[in-house]
Amino acid sequence: MLQEKDVMRAKLENRRLVSAHWGVYEAIADTPQADAHTLRGLPDDPDPSPIGLKMLDALRSSPARVKRPAVRAGWLQAHRRGELAGRGAGRGREPFVEVSWDTAFELVAAELERVRTQHGNASIFGGSYGWSSSGRFHHAQSQVHRFLNAIGGYVRHADSYSLGAARVLMPHIVASMDELMASHHSWDVLAEHTKLFVSFGGVPAKNAQISAGGTARHRAREGLAKMAANGCRFVNFSPVAADLEIPGDADRRALEWVPIRPNTDTAVMLALACETIRANRHDEAFLYRYCTGFERWRDYLLGRADGIVKDADWAAPICGVPAGRIRALAAEMAGTRSLVNVAWSVQRADHGEQPYWAAVGLAAVLGQIGLPGGGFGVAYGPVNLVGSPERRIAGPVLPQGRNTVDAFIPVARITDMLESPGAPFAYNGSTHRYPDIRLVYWAGGNPFHHHQDLNRLARAWQQPETIVTNEQAWTATAKMADIVLPATTAYEREDIGYSTREALIVAMKPVATPPPEARDDYTIFRELARRLGAEPVFTEGLDARGWLRRMYEEAIPRVASAGIELPAFDAFWEAGALRLPAPAEPVVMLGAFREDPEAAPLKTPSGRVELFSERIAGFGLADCPGYPAWLEPGEWLGAEEAARHPLHLISDQPYTKLHSQLDFAPYSLESKIAGREPVWIHPQDAAERGIADGDVVRLFNARGACLAGAVVTDRVARSVVKLSTGAWWDPLDAGVPGSLDKHGNPNVLTRDVGASTLSQGCAAQSCLVQLERFEGELPPITAFDPPRFVAR
Repeated sequence: MLQEKDVMRAKLENRRLVSAHWGVYEAIADTPQADAHTLRGLPDDPDPSPIGLKMLDALRSSPARVKRPAVRAGWLQAHRRGELAGRGAGRGREPFVEVSWDTAFELVAAELERVRTQHGNASIFGGSYGWSSSGRFHHAQSQVHRFLNAIGGYVRHADSYSLGAARVLMPHIVASMDELMASHHSWDVLAEHTKLFVSFGGVPAKNAQISAGGTARHRAREGLAKMAANGCRFVNFSPVAADLEIPGDADRRALEWVPIRPNTDTAVMLALACETIRANRHDEAFLYRYCTGFERWRDYLLGRADGIVKDADWAAPICGVPAGRIRALAAEMAGTRSLVNVAWSVQRADHGEQPYWAAVGLAAVLGQIGLPGGGFGVAYGPVNLVGSPERRIAGPVLPQGRNTVDAFIPVARITDMLESPGAPFAYNGSTHRYPDIRLVYWAGGNPFHHHQDLNRLARAWQQPETIVTNEQAWTATAKMADIVLPATTAYEREDIGYSTREALIVAMKPVATPPPEARDDYTIFRELARRLGAEPVFTEGLDARGWLRRMYEEAIPRVASAGIELPAFDAFWEAGALRLPAPAEPVVMLGAFREDPEAAPLKTPSGRVELFSERIAGFGLADCPGYPAWLEPGEWLGAEEAARHPLHLISDQPYTKLHSQLDFAPYSLESKIAGREPVWIHPQDAAERGIADGDVVRLFNARGACLAGAVVTDRVARSVVKLSTGAWWDPLDAGVPGSLDKHGNPNVLTRDVGASTLSQGCAAQSCLVQLERFEGELPPITAFDPPRFVAR
């Protein structure tokens, strides 16, 4: 049984704990009123995220909240006339009609019944991608999937925008990304053993603020500082210096920034491996015991396959890094305990599989995989999970039921699906066909934030007959829907907060009052299920509290298998949180495999690290061969397109929000320039264009254009601009594809293509733009305004 010290009596001192993606906070009740809580970080969190501190204020005061069920006026008129054709033509432009919940339920249930009866459940898309709630029960994706499974199934999505290429590739060559992320060396292991940390894309601590179900202790900045204090050196290959910063009083000489041409990381890693082999510093014993296919890859590196030696002299003109620095670094890495880290952003590009495969190959050549502090990371920085020393348990989870529909899409291919029903697509060695979608049900996400080429998506979005969303705020996706149902937030309902390798399990209790007509997703779907004859399947006779109890109690035996006895649900709920005991052993990634590869083989076809994959080679893909290789991106600074659009756009994650969540909160709004998202530009690039710090600028290419506020800084490389994602799409002409985005959403500029025919992952980081000073009258920001409403 957990000791008394591990049962956190959060009810004391008028405290409750709030679990959010960016942290676990104490909610302090200033007065007895439910809406009078203020938030502060946990006392033992060394680096609490500022994102969430004012989120309750934003929820209380923002006009962006959806307050009542609403239906697009044109859709409602067509529905009353019994018409289907052309229903989507007015999405994003027409006003809405507010209706009663009974009317809204009637309309949604009737549409679901019509589509599944006339066209089958394979005409309903319920992928509903997005982070949504940190609570494990009211997680919107889980709720909508469970509901749609209860009424017969839906078309799902595979993989994620963050890791589309890696999630498909890595199981073929090492292990699944889920397994790898949960088993990286812990930060204390890195601090003790790692002497040279070479990162491609840095360790962006701004990204490590988050975990899916709540971050109990933020570790990245603390971990980096301890590594530096123990003598570790850092080399950061990135077009953005701020991707890796060492906090505190660390020796500045411990960190070297190597500005690199975007999308050329693979070339550098190939050259490092080639130089190591040519100098006979590679670990042959490791390569032959723990790997397969080294000879095939070695022949490629040494030019025996194509006559091109992939050495430092070959890589230098591609990546913009001096050959001498590459050659010297190869010797340094072979001479000490080294780790190769590759940020998630690096694989969100054309041929995004290659840098991840090349990193594994380089680490294998060095022979340090499975040694404490050595090998590779994929990656430190994107989420707080990676590097955590906490216990790994199977926590509470909501079962989603069985989906009887086989059809799916790779998550980033939604526009292709809507544009080309029936068309074939390749994925992971097989050929599939896009389904014909008549109805989209979205809950807990914002595709008009995270998808690429938003103007193309806006055109394709007109194709479905009906689009329904459960939404808390009038996001661009809500404004582009037909029926919008007001949902509560994670801070307005009960739930359980927990993330993999976090120390806390949190009994989440309301700390804010929702709009009077907002309902939680479970309540919404329970009523829809009742009207569609599926309530017993969906609810199993349980209310929300009943599900929390069941989920917790079902986790008890799973957690017991890890040697931890949880208290009963009532004791947990009264206490407010549980702190899991620390593990006895440090976390060393692939340590068991290193110790005995026969007893602990990998789940690859060979049971070993696959430097050449017979399986992938057998797919016969021109854009993803059987070993890590340099393949020129379709859009980069080395392409002809750079003559017209000479700046490479980096669309990274923002400092002030998670994706687009809380863009309307004070912390995000205060970071904007003239109300627009900031764009970083190098001083020389700015001078050539007559741009000063604080100017509003226009970024553009053939796909679209947006406004942003200039930040002139030498922390970004020449010919590179950085415009973070997260600004809500705000077209000058509402809902009109091709209209100028006033707010600074980079995804009006990014390319909507698959990383390769292996993964079809997001390739947003392969993008060229031009930039100029905006001289016209600044249009007002309307992203956070609700739509226009008309009477019925």
